[in-house]
Amino acid sequence: MTTVGIIGAGNIGSAVAKAVIGAGYDVVIANSRGPETLAELVAELGPKARAATAEEAGAAGDIVVVTVPLHAISKIPVEPLAGKIVLDTNNYYYERDGRIPALDAGETTTSQMLQEHLPESTVVKAFNHIAAAEILTDTAPAGTPGRRALAVSSDSPEAVELVTRLYDELGFDAVDVSPLSESWRVERDRPAYVVRQDAEELRANLATANRLP
Repeated sequence: MTTVGIIGAGNIGSAVAKAVIGAGYDVVIANSRGPETLAELVAELGPKARAATAEEAGAAGDIVVVTVPLHAISKIPVEPLAGKIVLDTNNYYYERDGRIPALDAGETTTSQMLQEHLPESTVVKAFNHIAAAEILTDTAPAGTPGRRALAVSSDSPEAVELVTRLYDELGFDAVDVSPLSESWRVERDRPAYVVRQDAEELRANLATANRLP
């Protein structure tokens, strides 16, 4: 894996781009307004990054990060992501996304919704419960006591293994909360959401989460 496609150039997408470039990857990044609007960000990211359309970013990535508002997932291109592992950073904010009864009732998860939209891709929940800036600042070498841990969730052991390796490269431990149907445990308003925790603390917070917060 050498290239990460990123669809969504907001705070999380930009932070992930900086982090993976720092780890040696190339980045192809897209937003909803067109590649020409990303000139300043690409200049900041440096020569290992280029701007593209969402279709181009999806096609170019060995893996693809989807980091767009939940209400926009229906606009994610399907065909370019077929056969690929897709990292989903999304969270449900009804104030922004509108009410989604299946989520309000605990009948599905945000990542399962993306998986339904991308039936030929392998969706894995990642980077959804950490503030964007902390992706770059709250890191530590493997084995450091108290190293921050992030959750990963997927129906695919291969996808979990890939994100676990990526987390480690970027400076985080990983805690598996698979399958994808269990990814609600790290969604908004649960104990593990956007708090600093090591692996032991994260496991405890995941275990105490309620399906309906």
